[in-house]
Amino acid sequence: MILRPELSLRYHGTPTGEASVAASKAAVPAWLRRAVPDAQSLAGKNVEDIALVAGAAIGALDAVVRRQERWAGAWRQRLALSAAAVTAKQAGRVEDENALRDAVLLTRPSDFLSVGPAGSMLLAWRRLAARPAEDLLTKKTLVAVLEEFGFAHDDEVVSDLVEDLQQLAAGDGTMRIVTGAIAIAERHGLGRALGTWLADALLAQRLGWAHAVPLLGSKAALGTSARSRRSAAGSLATSIETGPERAKGLLAAQARAALRAIDLSAELERRSERLLAVAPKLRARASDLVVERLLSDDAIVASEKFGGMSDRGLRRLFDRLVELGAVRELSGRPTFRIYGL
Repeated sequence: MILRPELSLRYHGTPTGEASVAASKAAVPAWLRRAVPDAQSLAGKNVEDIALVAGAAIGALDAVVRRQERWAGAWRQRLALSAAAVTAKQAGRVEDENALRDAVLLTRPSDFLSVGPAGSMLLAWRRLAARPAEDLLTKKTLVAVLEEFGFAHDDEVVSDLVEDLQQLAAGDGTMRIVTGAIAIAERHGLGRALGTWLADALLAQRLGWAHAVPLLGSKAALGTSARSRRSAAGSLATSIETGPERAKGLLAAQARAALRAIDLSAELERRSERLLAVAPKLRARASDLVVERLLSDDAIVASEKFGGMSDRGLRRLFDRLVELGAVRELSGRPTFRIYGL
């Protein structure tokens, strides 16, 4: 069940840190923020109430997605980076968001096999955020995603996975997508992190979004009991009837992730408005291409090629954008610098 409250999510305000906080608070009703339970308060709530709250949170997020803002690409890719950092940590890796960003952005496209296991996880989440939602659960895409998550595969495994996902997608109840997708991944021995990827893809398809929004990946490390894991592994479509405690935790995590995504959208909207305000002042060649790329991706490096601009010219452009407060330098390094909203 998905609720779609009539919310005004458009933020108009001054480009200050305080305004960003105010915008994110205004984007979601106070009652909804209070209603989303944390991990410590789940015990006293029933799964139906949490499902209603999760539906309201996804409804609020749906309003943001359907605005199709120019900065939506950067928003989704920033969420993909967060999801990759969490899933990498869950896999026992030490790379944080900065290290993951470096692994992908500082590697030539022809050398992507050298991004490392954690970098490959980021590629998987970036694929979720960038590919059309309708293409995410095809055999071709799932083969690539399995490789990026480090799983061996064969045609039979992929075919079975696609069939199971199609059965889940054809069922009733959006909230069953969360527990069902993770149960399917675990049933095939693919792990919970991949299950969250599948859940986000299924949610986007169910709601008719053009692109998926990485949500549950940022909550992939949410703990589950051994009993819950055994229940999921033994059932193709874990539901609220067969795994209520597991469902409560996952639905609450989805609701918190949706609110976090809405808050990030308000922050990036403020930053994009600043970038678009100063864009007419830029005189560098291909500056329009640079602006569009900043709005569509998490970050870019100063060594990329834009319309024939030299490395020196691009660095001057980025220095100007930083000076104007329109872009941030994200690496903190004097060389191999990375820029983004």
